[in-house]
Amino acid sequence: MKKYLTPILFLVISLTVVTMALAAGGDASDPLASLSYLTGTFQSKVDSAVDQRLDTSDALLLQQTDAKLSGGSGGAPLTEVRLKSGDVLQGSTGMDCMLLAGTAKVTFSSGAVVDLTTGQEVPSGTALTVRHKYLVAEDTSAAFTVTSQTAVVDYEGVASFTYSTSTDYNAIASALKELNLFKGSYTGYGQGYDLEVSATRIQALIMFIRVLGEEEAALNWTGTTPFTDIAHGSLSEHYVGYALEKGYTNGYTATLFKPDLAVTANQYMEFMLRALGYSSAANTDLSNTLARALTAGVITSGEMTMLQTHTFLRAQLVYVSYYALEATLSGSSQTLRSKLLSAGVFTQADAITADTLVTSARL
Repeated sequence: MKKYLTPILFLVISLTVVTMALAAGGDASDPLASLSYLTGTFQSKVDSAVDQRLDTSDALLLQQTDAKLSGGSGGAPLTEVRLKSGDVLQGSTGMDCMLLAGTAKVTFSSGAVVDLTTGQEVPSGTALTVRHKYLVAEDTSAAFTVTSQTAVVDYEGVASFTYSTSTDYNAIASALKELNLFKGSYTGYGQGYDLEVSATRIQALIMFIRVLGEEEAALNWTGTTPFTDIAHGSLSEHYVGYALEKGYTNGYTATLFKPDLAVTANQYMEFMLRALGYSSAANTDLSNTLARALTAGVITSGEMTMLQTHTFLRAQLVYVSYYALEATLSGSSQTLRSKLLSAGVFTQADAITADTLVTSARL
């Protein structure tokens, strides 16, 4: 006999999708789920797909959904978490999950997982779609495994985690933030780290100025730049104008800086070599930058391989920046960390706290 969702359960699932769409940033011009879809196609799909799996006699699921509508304490709060490659979020009946950034897949041996955004069941092994909410159905235990270097996930309900030994770029970003060298963006999730996106020219320049210990000087810089794509009076103008005046960088052309253009591993490593005194702005040949960094002891052979084979994302930017602190300055026995510590960029207490955050091994 066909099973039908109780009105209260169908309302919760519908409200879940609406709430998810609003929270994920959809608007009238670009909605994630239109009203006509929710009241038409969505309801039809839920009736044909979800009803076949969700048993309305399941006491646990009904208790959770009733509590959510009544404002009681039976429903678990929504939780956001940053994960790394190979980490697994596991949950059973009633738990839902939404991928905000990165990539992940869901696996289960029996039962069903429902994509609430489309109202369809998904097979085991499905790659999650960003900003789709997935519900673990009746008599099901599902594993959501991160397949990218980092990811941001929202989940609701009872869950457990299994953590991998992969490089923890998330922890490294937190460590750099503790050292006042990384401040993130205005993205409203994932602590603003944006480790899953490409690093840009302006982000690379700002980090370079920070590891030089000259951010305060840059922020106090006054003047104008010749670049039409750098807004007058903006923070970017301070960093770009200061770096241009100091000879640290050049524009993309005489009138364009192209601040949002993706930066490569070679380009960013050149900045780190300049900060350490192993290169200068006079060098325009970046073809052997990684090799020079390896020779100078700024990176390891494992890191060189990683930078040569992976897209240079903000995850790699924070990794390179963090371990560059351990490199010695050219012609000196002093490390970059010691230089910044002496300059007051961060304190010894900050350094100790940062060190405790990073527990994964260096490549």
